[in-house]
Amino acid sequence: MAKLLNLHRAARLVGVTRGALQKKIQNGELDSFDGMVTLDELHRAYPHAALEDNTVLKQIEQIKDSAFSRRIMDRTLPDKEVLAARLHDLSKELVESKALLNHVQGMLSGISSLLDEWAKQPGDRASAAASLQTWLHEQRLQAPPPADASALMIRDNFLRVISAQIKALPSGSDFFVEGNDTILEAALRAGIPLAYGCSSGSCGACKARVLSGEIKQVRSHDYVMPPAQQALGYALMCSCTAVSDLVLEADVAQSPRDLPTQQLSGEVRALEQPTDEVAVIHIKTPPRDRLRFLAGQRAVLTLGGSLAEELPIASCPCEDRHLEFHVRRLHGNHFSDFVFEQLKAGDSVSIRGPSGNFVLDTASSRPILFIAFCTGFAPIKSLMEHAMALDQAETIHLLWIATQDSGLYLPGLARAWADALDNFTYTPILVGGDLDATASRQEGVVVNSVGPVLSTISTLMRADIYIAGPSLAVSAMTKHLLRLGVPEARIFADHEG
Repeated sequence: MAKLLNLHRAARLVGVTRGALQKKIQNGELDSFDGMVTLDELHRAYPHAALEDNTVLKQIEQIKDSAFSRRIMDRTLPDKEVLAARLHDLSKELVESKALLNHVQGMLSGISSLLDEWAKQPGDRASAAASLQTWLHEQRLQAPPPADASALMIRDNFLRVISAQIKALPSGSDFFVEGNDTILEAALRAGIPLAYGCSSGSCGACKARVLSGEIKQVRSHDYVMPPAQQALGYALMCSCTAVSDLVLEADVAQSPRDLPTQQLSGEVRALEQPTDEVAVIHIKTPPRDRLRFLAGQRAVLTLGGSLAEELPIASCPCEDRHLEFHVRRLHGNHFSDFVFEQLKAGDSVSIRGPSGNFVLDTASSRPILFIAFCTGFAPIKSLMEHAMALDQAETIHLLWIATQDSGLYLPGLARAWADALDNFTYTPILVGGDLDATASRQEGVVVNSVGPVLSTISTLMRADIYIAGPSLAVSAMTKHLLRLGVPEARIFADHEG
């Protein structure tokens, strides 16, 4: 029976996104079976994949070329005992496969000998045996050489050594554990909002039940697991890594209502002003006090003890304890004035959240169009980084709209994404109107400045569209998209002010 791979693993094997595989399946270029593909089908669709470099192979070359570097080795390779266990499992599988192959070869030899005896006997049976003998010989000659297809199989086995695939139920989310990451770290890095609290083994909020596969504790913890839950296979995801592929019964946030409101403190680690009109605040939370949120949500930031403002979180939940906020320069606004004139690195801040429903549709693999007006880039940035971590959108297109160059305050970041990702497009747009002007003016700005760009986006009618920025601009853009025929259910909006 042909070996079946899910799309996540198949995409890693040939070095493309899951969205690219899904597009080939939709176009009839790749056959799938209940959401799985065979190695043969994968090789047919990507005949040169086995010969191309990919991220995994580049990592291994780094290890070989820099064997003296302990730092690289520690980051790339998993725990030695975990690695040994994975190699043992793979060796066992290879031994079993070889034994089965030897058995089949023995059967073929036996059939051939039997047919030789039949061919010596008179009658129709001899003619049939000769025909069958000829057919078997032809089949042996036509057998494909173990080249590219087997190379994909070897690569798949190798990927299983350096990483383990995790499937979380009932959400169906899947991700890979690599290097020395714990299961929780790997989930967050992949954009999967696995439940957690302190993330340091004290609270027990990240416990999940192992339904299949093997785990190993790699970090100590203070939480005492009840014996009954231990017997059922529960473990702390912040303290364990995966030895083999796993299926977990785990709490994964599916919507904003799945997350509790949290109150925590943090410290300003850095304060940047990329332009005179925008400040970027980088906050680090304590190891045992992290904010659990979904990309695109907001939090109330309190500075100076009493100055509070609800702001979009610009960082991705995958960024561990790092929170990022973008603040507009609004003269006369006490919060804004404090940020630009008094806030400094090392200051303590208070954070309460998350709030808001401007979140990614993680079940969708459709193309995504992000539209950001000025500092509406903050929540859009969080959503984009989450979408990149999930790696399932067919394409991602960013339109960043401002009245002047300074409104595109992090252009280098957007261009870097466009350079690094094959399925990402960045289009900066400078409009000839005030984005805080009246509603009637806004519609003219959108139609005249943004409309021509929208007409060039071939995936517009199939895309999920996320819009953020000043309320009037967002409303005008939404109305324009609806007039173009974009389904209302695929338009998601976040309004400033």
